[in-house]
Amino acid sequence: MEDLTHLFRLAADHAADYRRSLPDRPVAPPDRAALAQAFSGPLPATPTPARQVVTDLAAAAEPGLVASAGPRYFGFVVGGALPAATAADMLAVGWDQLAFNAVTSPAAIAAEATAGAWLKELLTIPTTASVGFVTGGQAANTVGLAAARHQVLADAGWDVERRGLVGAPPVRVIAGAERHATIDRSLRLLGLGVDAVLAVPAGPNGAIDPGALRDVLRAGPVGPTIVCLQAGNVNTGACDELREACELAHRHGAWVHVDGAFGLWAAASPTTRHLVDGLELADSWACDGHKWLNLPYDTAFAFCARPDSHAAAMSLSAAYLVGSGGAPAGADLTAESSRRARGFAVWAGLRELGRDGLAALVDRCCALARRFAEGLTAAGFEVANEVVLNQVLVGFGDDERTDRVVAAVQADGTCWAGGTTWRGRRLMRISVSNAATTEADVDLSIAAITRLAA
Repeated sequence: MEDLTHLFRLAADHAADYRRSLPDRPVAPPDRAALAQAFSGPLPATPTPARQVVTDLAAAAEPGLVASAGPRYFGFVVGGALPAATAADMLAVGWDQLAFNAVTSPAAIAAEATAGAWLKELLTIPTTASVGFVTGGQAANTVGLAAARHQVLADAGWDVERRGLVGAPPVRVIAGAERHATIDRSLRLLGLGVDAVLAVPAGPNGAIDPGALRDVLRAGPVGPTIVCLQAGNVNTGACDELREACELAHRHGAWVHVDGAFGLWAAASPTTRHLVDGLELADSWACDGHKWLNLPYDTAFAFCARPDSHAAAMSLSAAYLVGSGGAPAGADLTAESSRRARGFAVWAGLRELGRDGLAALVDRCCALARRFAEGLTAAGFEVANEVVLNQVLVGFGDDERTDRVVAAVQADGTCWAGGTTWRGRRLMRISVSNAATTEADVDLSIAAITRLAA
């Protein structure tokens, strides 16, 4: 075996060199043809030394690396992994732990337990809630809605885990008209189907109208009901009125799930906490770690106020498996058995930031989003949404011109922002989520956008 110290150090050096280059390198990769060529070729017949493999991989990947971890990447609500969290994830890969339960890796499960408690405290989620460490917002929504499906059908006298959905009482799903697409995919995966959704109209900035929610709940039909709320509209950042909506839903016996992929982090700052007032009243919550918390991929969290429902929906057993005893943890709360040890990076990232650092990160990103809005408005462009969190929608006239500006910005490489369709219009979508972004980065990006739009 080759010297692991030198091999791992080589990989770490390549990673560190790349991360140091982020503030100055073009945001988008310039040469996709070179990328395809670099990775092509026949599979070698004989072994290649590991050190050579790492060197060749670094050289081949370089033309195709998107600087999404850098300070001027504003697409898709993407954060850049914090230094300590990145290093912890490198350790996790080196330790190669199976985070199935406390038998396969006591350390991995202990890290998840403490990090989960810290997360619940920061997000004002009840301390008794369970936490599943999953891959992303999609998985977190699926787990939360699986727990919801279990409980609302159990309340109706139906064991869905044993009997399936054939013949089960129909489940009514009530969700906002501007819900995230992952909600629909979760409903498909869970066999409930998109046709189960009764859509609630959204208000001017994309949050549901509480009065309309009341009307949908009253209209029936009576039976198993799941209400999906949102903290952080994917386009505008708007948050539903969680307290009023939860109280309404619970009066009708519904389970409330909150999709808070990035918006749930508003709870971590006293400045923005009012936007998610009442979130503790929900029954399940989904939240991403690799967005606003700036953790490595792939890290997200599925919280459930009913740990028994959570475990009933997700756990498995087999004769060869050895249980660890105690409360459900690890694979009991996710859809994966061969789980990577995500908790190490979560624990490290939360310690690196601390309570005050996380609040400052949320506040700074919101302030920088407002700086974007003010600068682009001053340049003569239209900001289409009320900037309440870290999302900014910008129009440049008609749809065709907006798409041309978005494409020009992406090709230029100074910054990266995506396009979206909201309320029937094409708009540039700017998401400020990276801990490394500064006022200078925003100003440089505004100047580039203005130059290219002209």
